[in-house]
Amino acid sequence: MKDAVRDLVREALERSFADGTLASGHVPDIVVEKPALEEHGDFACTAAMLMAKAEKKAPRAIAESIISHLNDQESLVESVDIAGPGFINFRMRTSAWCRVLRRIEHEGGDYGKSGTGAGKNVQVEFVSANPTGPLHIGHGRGAAIGDTICRLLAAIGWNVTREFYYNDAGQQIANLALSVQARCLGVEPGDPSWPTDGYQGEYIKDVARSYLNRETVDAGDQHVTAAGDPHDMEAIRRFAVAYLRREQDQDLRAFDVGFDVYFLESSLYAEGRVDDVVQRIVAKGHAYEQDGALWLRTTEFGDDKDRVMRKSDGSYTYFVPDVAYHLNKWERGFVRVVNEQGADHHSTITRVRAGLQALDAGIPTGWPEYVLHQMVTVMRGGEEVKISKRAGSYVTLRDLIDEVGRDATRFFFLMRKPDSQLVFDIDLAKQQTLENPVYYVQYAHARICSIFENAADKGIVPPSVDRASLESLGTPEELALVKLLSSFPEIVEGSALNFEPHRITYYLQELAGAFHSFYNKNRVITEDADLTGARLLLLHSTATVIRNGLGLLGVSAPEKM
Repeated sequence: MKDAVRDLVREALERSFADGTLASGHVPDIVVEKPALEEHGDFACTAAMLMAKAEKKAPRAIAESIISHLNDQESLVESVDIAGPGFINFRMRTSAWCRVLRRIEHEGGDYGKSGTGAGKNVQVEFVSANPTGPLHIGHGRGAAIGDTICRLLAAIGWNVTREFYYNDAGQQIANLALSVQARCLGVEPGDPSWPTDGYQGEYIKDVARSYLNRETVDAGDQHVTAAGDPHDMEAIRRFAVAYLRREQDQDLRAFDVGFDVYFLESSLYAEGRVDDVVQRIVAKGHAYEQDGALWLRTTEFGDDKDRVMRKSDGSYTYFVPDVAYHLNKWERGFVRVVNEQGADHHSTITRVRAGLQALDAGIPTGWPEYVLHQMVTVMRGGEEVKISKRAGSYVTLRDLIDEVGRDATRFFFLMRKPDSQLVFDIDLAKQQTLENPVYYVQYAHARICSIFENAADKGIVPPSVDRASLESLGTPEELALVKLLSSFPEIVEGSALNFEPHRITYYLQELAGAFHSFYNKNRVITEDADLTGARLLLLHSTATVIRNGLGLLGVSAPEKM
């Protein structure tokens, strides 16, 4: 509907220029927004105020010219007036609003989608957890946000590749192998010989037991059979990484999250890519040696100080393989890359981008894009839950899925803007009441389904969208529903372009509220066949949009609850 109003204003301006009423010939970016106050109409346009300087006229005079040149051939507009310094306020006809119902019925599961992305490629990297233990709640929030961003980008026409980066190299992996070896040798946490930075969760005992039993693990492209030798550190490392990769994959499948590509950090070293990146940066003159270390001049690219790339002991700092990894992404043809990570990665953004710029490889500044999520606090009974029976030191994603279910876990993770801290209330998530946000939305869908069951029991067959008497609609609750339904494509696009899945959760709660309000004040099945048919069509469209919205969140739309 906003697009229709924009077209009316644009055409009116062109006619004004053609007959000389307006002289500049400049059509501004036509902004159409919902007014803050309902009495101001359905839409407000600011074009007249934006043109005042170019036209050298008062905005209200320009607004009058626009209104006098409107040609509403489709009879969309009920009234139009000028407010304040030059706002043009439009109130649309009920018949115009009801056109959205025909669109929803024709498009069905595609309603809300668009071709904005034009089939261009985008890679989204998310989760990327170290294979050193079960996924924790931070990984869970990242999985929900990253997966939903992928769904949203795909919905607006991008060709999305989902990627998981396994940090299967470095000191953390060495600590994992030492921890598993200690368990294999019967050493328990707390023993003087326990590794200083060892992992103490019960899952380490499970890995050790499987290793000693010479079990086989399939994880992604890895097929690893345990050697069973507690003194073969390389065999322990390979098996432990594969074992935990498999466990993380199982958790993600339970969370309805999948990936197209799994990339191993170890491959960057095996293929010499890390060394190559450092040599290229040196060759480009962006590095220098000092105090036995090799430094990158990151200050040339906006950092507050230069950063060490290679330490005096010959090892690389943690951001160097990240530079090599992202160069690989660029070489694979991804001109747009989005990284969804925890807020603790904030310090690496400038360094990685600086390293990429230092390569002089034609990579744009500000590439890749980042979405950082804040911490999650889990509450039960008014108290914070800090540890898992299995992981020991933290709450796992599996803990939440097992306790509250996948749908509630995903919805709750997505209810706040990614850069806001999130409090996950287990008690609320388990409630089957309208106070539970995901239950509130799902119940609206289930209630609509029950209405259609009731209609079928009474032999009522809803009319086709092209035969329905939509002019029967008109109560405030009906119009509120239709207007919300019409805004869904805009909500989807805004959520996708701004990487803000929480907008969908807000929208769905508002839509569910509008439905419940309608249901409480209006009978659906009445003695008036035309009105009954129109209301059934309205509710069918509402159920479609709820289902489409929940689908973007990876949440189910049950027909019974």
